[in-house]
Amino acid sequence: MKVCNIQTECGVLGCLATDAGLIPFEKLGFSGTVQTLLEAGDEAKKLLSEAAAAYSGECLSADAVTFANVAAGGKLLCVGLNYKKHAEETKGEAPKCPVYFSKFSDNLCPEGTAVELPDFHRCYDYEGELVIVIGKTAWNIEEERADDYIFGYTVGDDLSARDCQFLSNQWLSGKSMPNFAPTGPYVVTKDAFNPEDDHRIVTRVNGQVRQDDYTSGMIFTCRHIVADASRYFKLQPGDLIYTGTSAGVILGMPKGTRVWLKPGDVVEVEIEGIGTLTNPMI
Repeated sequence: MKVCNIQTECGVLGCLATDAGLIPFEKLGFSGTVQTLLEAGDEAKKLLSEAAAAYSGECLSADAVTFANVAAGGKLLCVGLNYKKHAEETKGEAPKCPVYFSKFSDNLCPEGTAVELPDFHRCYDYEGELVIVIGKTAWNIEEERADDYIFGYTVGDDLSARDCQFLSNQWLSGKSMPNFAPTGPYVVTKDAFNPEDDHRIVTRVNGQVRQDDYTSGMIFTCRHIVADASRYFKLQPGDLIYTGTSAGVILGMPKGTRVWLKPGDVVEVEIEGIGTLTNPMI
């Protein structure tokens, strides 16, 4: 199942994404958003799927809607250096355990949102990532049970200001500017997406491929990350975990060849089986 949120004059509405287009939840007998759905549990998801199979009405075109955030804006947890080649390109070592940092809730922004790159910093970079959407409260769980706490997966871009990120050994100042966590537009439920399979993940800038890898290339699996993180942070429904980026970031290029993101650039992150997240830089 693939779902999303859209912005309307009446507020945010959840929709089921089908080959024919988007079906608002309310037309399927369910009221609310993606957050409402994941909090309602597996039975609600089953009923929604059954209603969609019998639906014969009109659908909305994805090209004609304004997407809203995929989640309510709880915790935005990030994992650093989770692809070996990325660790190597940035002169880091592959970690022996997950490296965590965070973003703030106001960093979250949906598909199509313009991201401002303030002119008082300069080294702006992209990081295309698979993002875990938490479906149940998780606190000190076992890895074997981690799938039970995952609602699904979406697409994210961990935008970074590198000249701020490395002012100290804490990365937060380079990661948490407004709209620096574009995410969406779709969430694919866990039963329809296995991140350990070879799902291609590609980042493009102005149509040029910059990152090209597979979700199976992670050092730490999504199950491991959720279980490990739950020992330190009480994960709640709607929390998002950015699982790390692959090789090909601007920071990993030789110093004389680096061209940082600038206003006018368009960044796309595409994950096979989920969709494409597109955001212009201004």
